[in-house]
Amino acid sequence: MLRRLILYLSTAVWARRIVTGWGLARRVARRFVAGETLDEAARVTRALNDKGLAVTLDCLGESVNKAEDTAEVVSAYRAVLARISADRLEASISLKLTHLGLDIAEDLCMGNLRGILGDAQARGIRVTIDMESSAYTENTLRLYRTLRDEYAFDNVGIVIQSYLYRSEADMAALAAEGAHVRLCKGAYLEPAEVAFPHKADVDASYIRLMRAYLEAPPPAYLCIATHDEKMISNAESFIRQRGIPTDRYEFQMLYGIRSARQEELARAGYTMRVYVPFGAAWYPYFMRRLAERPANLWFFVRSMFQR
Repeated sequence: MLRRLILYLSTAVWARRIVTGWGLARRVARRFVAGETLDEAARVTRALNDKGLAVTLDCLGESVNKAEDTAEVVSAYRAVLARISADRLEASISLKLTHLGLDIAEDLCMGNLRGILGDAQARGIRVTIDMESSAYTENTLRLYRTLRDEYAFDNVGIVIQSYLYRSEADMAALAAEGAHVRLCKGAYLEPAEVAFPHKADVDASYIRLMRAYLEAPPPAYLCIATHDEKMISNAESFIRQRGIPTDRYEFQMLYGIRSARQEELARAGYTMRVYVPFGAAWYPYFMRRLAERPANLWFFVRSMFQR
């Protein structure tokens, strides 16, 4: 119930106005967001790289309403790509299709994606298309495959959410295609008609999908995106038992969550990539982080009383 309430608030315009104008919320959000500028994000990325951690950078933002606004998004991502190259950062990028105009016109979104992917491919940088709510799943997968197969972008990856019923079939198809996949649990408010309503079922789905994909033939590559220690330990045990080589997978976690465990995994010899978001449009992302884990919400509440 609490999770559903917070996810509702993440999309409520009135709640966004209140929280984004609240100085305390902005300070607490910095635990999960690298800052509002590219310079801040680059400094965080360098610090993480120095600890042996890879990064994926995300310019925060979701659906835009005007075609001209997407040009700013494309410019922002191209600036990120240039900075990654210039500073020789160990980083990829992640992006959302609605941020690039999917809600306006699919052709607009595709054109913007091709521009970013072409720039990234020339620089040897990987791009992951984030998955949004289930309303976008089919279109997102279709656009991903078009970019990969028809336009020959071998640097593009996709995200699959274990809480969706359809994900087992999607993962099987992607495994056969040798896709680069980030597997996460899912962070949107979904109806029971399309997603598992109970955490235990989502967890069981995650383990089932993770194990099957780890055994897919190369070049299938899995990004194990979770902070759940049961999922991580299960993955480590399965990897050891099956002798899966380290070039077939990596672990991923969010910036500001379980930092010590991130470093521990890197020291153990795994590729450990940190999802580092930045930008002024931090509110929806911040609220979804509060909804995901009770510990994040209690951190926020404690901060309120420690002023």
